Amino acid sequence: MSRLILFGCQNSSKIFRITSFARSSSLLRRHSALHTGPMELKDILKVLEELAPLSLAEPWDNVGLLVEPSKPRPVKNVLLTNDLTEPVMEEARTRSCDLIVSYHPPIFRPIKSLVQKDWKQRLAIQAVEAGIAVFSPHTSWDSVNGGVNDWLVGGLGGGQVSVLNQANVDFPYSHIVEFQCKDNVLDVLLKQFQALDGVLVQDPLSCSSDQTQVNLYCRASVLGAVVEKVAKHIIACDRSLRIVKAEKPPWSGHGQGRLSVLDQPVAVAIAVNKMKSHLGLRHLRLALGQGRTQESIIRTVAVCAGSGASVLNGVKADLYVTGEMSHHEVLDVVAKGTSVILSDHSNSERGYLAVFREKLTEKMPADVVVTLSDADRDPLEVV
Repeated sequence: MSRLILFGCQNSSKIFRITSFARSSSLLRRHSALHTGPMELKDILKVLEELAPLSLAEPWDNVGLLVEPSKPRPVKNVLLTNDLTEPVMEEARTRSCDLIVSYHPPIFRPIKSLVQKDWKQRLAIQAVEAGIAVFSPHTSWDSVNGGVNDWLVGGLGGGQVSVLNQANVDFPYSHIVEFQCKDNVLDVLLKQFQALDGVLVQDPLSCSSDQTQVNLYCRASVLGAVVEKVAKHIIACDRSLRIVKAEKPPWSGHGQGRLSVLDQPVAVAIAVNKMKSHLGLRHLRLALGQGRTQESIIRTVAVCAGSGASVLNGVKADLYVTGEMSHHEVLDVVAKGTSVILSDHSNSERGYLAVFREKLTEKMPADVVVTLSDADRDPLEVV
């Protein structure tokens, strides 16, 4: 495997995080075993980032630390909730929580003021006044391998699971510069590249007795400087210089939505009962695909937690499972013979909180308590 040499790259930690995801997780387990007592907020944020890198979130999303207390305090109590509502905030204050992890971001659109007449602004004010930090992972939890969508699709049993919309590595380099040069020239160039912020050089490969093939990645901001330095040291008529746009490599196992080819196909009616049990619900909404009955066999299922129509659009499967779809979106799907199970938006997500609680608790010292909100619930119910 070729080595990578980084020069002046402030985000080199991202590359380490991506290439060493499993190793980083093992280091965190070792760290939590050694750490005792409460944790600093910054240390818990590192754990949350390792469990689900925020770079996996969708570009439109608002994830990460949304409220930070002005006076940092050790974190002893963490509250997990699907939505941060006023009852959940009251619960957090009663429990003396130091950190709320709210799956949905309570702050999403830009705020121009903080006033009491808006309920979300009231929540932000109350969090600041109480010194409670608020963190939201949202679509990073959807995308991460082993996250919300893997939990959701698991409700129908084991199967061959694939990602619908593949995530890409958070790769900071925009271009690849390729060229050949003599070894003595390479030494000079490597020293010059050290002065640039954001250049990554692959281990050079010898292509002849006196020529070396060099491939380097660079940011758009330093592309001109890199090309200028290279051009000064290679023969003017040398056509070995090549510049190509760098593509972000796929991040295997991560991305939005899941498709499962079930190990044990089931009838529609059984699939409904399985999902009721998995989601802890007495009722679900079912739309049968054209020509299908409740005895029809489900061999493939596509899922997307929350509002999944855009992710599921065009996916060939016997069954779609999501939280919500519009009337016309459902009509389009069933016309193609695909059945649809709808649970209401947050009911397709909330059950994962218990799974994440176990993951987070494993990384925390015994003195840090991670609990699930009792006040959190979907605003809709069947009456």
